[in-house]
Amino acid sequence: MDLGIDPGVDLAGRVAAVTGAARGIGSALAEAAQARGATIVALDRDGAGAEAVATRLGGRAFALDVADPDAVAVVLGRIEAEIGPIALYCSNAGILERDPDPELATSADLESWARSWSVNVMGHVHAARVLVPLWRARGGGAFLGTVSAAGLLSQIGSATYSATKHAALAFLEHIAIAHAEDGIRVAALCPQGVDTAMLGAASAASRDGVLAPEAVAEAALDGLASGRFLILPHPQVAEYARRRVEDPERWLAGMARLRRSMREA
Repeated sequence: MDLGIDPGVDLAGRVAAVTGAARGIGSALAEAAQARGATIVALDRDGAGAEAVATRLGGRAFALDVADPDAVAVVLGRIEAEIGPIALYCSNAGILERDPDPELATSADLESWARSWSVNVMGHVHAARVLVPLWRARGGGAFLGTVSAAGLLSQIGSATYSATKHAALAFLEHIAIAHAEDGIRVAALCPQGVDTAMLGAASAASRDGVLAPEAVAEAALDGLASGRFLILPHPQVAEYARRRVEDPERWLAGMARLRRSMREA
């Protein structure tokens, strides 16, 4: 199946569905895919926000909570039936809940853990459970998951974000390994600081270069088209990840120093 996402080929005539599409990286991904010829389906818990994006881009919109497996199955089924086969799924929705007590890494309550897991991990899982069998049957598809540099490194100030983003990356790796021979292309988008509402002024990511959502979206689609699994809009993240693997103790000590400096600031 020609998905139209190889280098030099656009997405013309194909359906791209984007979660978390009402704003930020999701809105930018929808715009970038539409500019490359895709028919856009904007998905977001904020149905009105998704509708505004879809109207601007000449697409369709559905209100969707990615943490609800039944709703995901219903909405993806409607897209396939009413609009066309989903060629590209941008699983972008995510939440960041910071440790309530910045002095205590275990201060997040169980409800926060459950919310973070249900969106940041199971949001990918629910969609993949619908799409992977469809793509296997028809010979291909593309799954772009927005993870975060935190999935490779860590998120100072949020145990829930750190843990769930690592889990999300592991799940995407699992699909990529298992289904490469089925023509299913998987990519993990791992930006660091992005100029969205999720970026706090005191975030460690904001100290190392903040990109516009549009730049991240272009990097994502370019990386997907070139066949990359790990897409790093901030190239320095690759060096940080290398240091973390090669010398974990030194890396942990450096992160502890960074945390102290943030608290002092």
